Amino acid sequence: AANAISDIYAMGATPIFALNVVGFPENKLPQKVLKQILKGASDKATEAGIEILGGHTVKDEEPKFGMTVTGTIHPDKIMDNAGAKPGDVLILTKPLGSGIITTGIKNGVVNNDIEKRAIAVMSGLNKTAAEIMQDFPVNACTDVTGFGLLGHLGEMTLGSKVNCVINFNNLPFIKGLFGLPVADLISGGTKNKKRVYCKMQRGRY
Repeated sequence: AANAISDIYAMGATPIFALNVVGFPENKLPQKVLKQILKGASDKATEAGIEILGGHTVKDEEPKFGMTVTGTIHPDKIMDNAGAKPGDVLILTKPLGSGIITTGIKNGVVNNDIEKRAIAVMSGLNKTAAEIMQDFPVNACTDVTGFGLLGHLGEMTLGSKVNCVINFNNLPFIKGLFGLPVADLISGGTKNKKRVYCKMQRGRY
């Protein structure tokens, strides 16, 4: 839910309502699991100040949940990821590492504290950051999800025809990340880093 709503925030828009999209294996999991999923979505929608007006549920072999979110924005104020300018400052609104940690959770190598921190990061809304963004001349914006920082930054720099410099020491990471066997927990998006780098080698990272 937070991920879907953040797509609206990343465009500079204001979410107004959402629809749930659910796939659920009713013969494999109890209904209480579905109720918990829907409650989590409802709680997050309430936090964002929007209503869930309905949705669609189908039988599936494994549980899936998604959200279709509708928002509003003036056509002249739509923000994309291809408007960055030389001299712009890059700002991250959340720490990095959730992809590696979730892979670690699946492999049983993440303790409860790190898991809770990752869940808090992933389920946190970008509402405050989106509101603050309205008060500043922001040229480009994107949400860092499956393709990781390099993947999404690559899209931004290529689309904007600019280069960028990243100071690794200034990047925020979820606490406890580097206590994990990171090299063994590469997420799907990160596995494409070589492909991304080949495309982006003319830029500076």
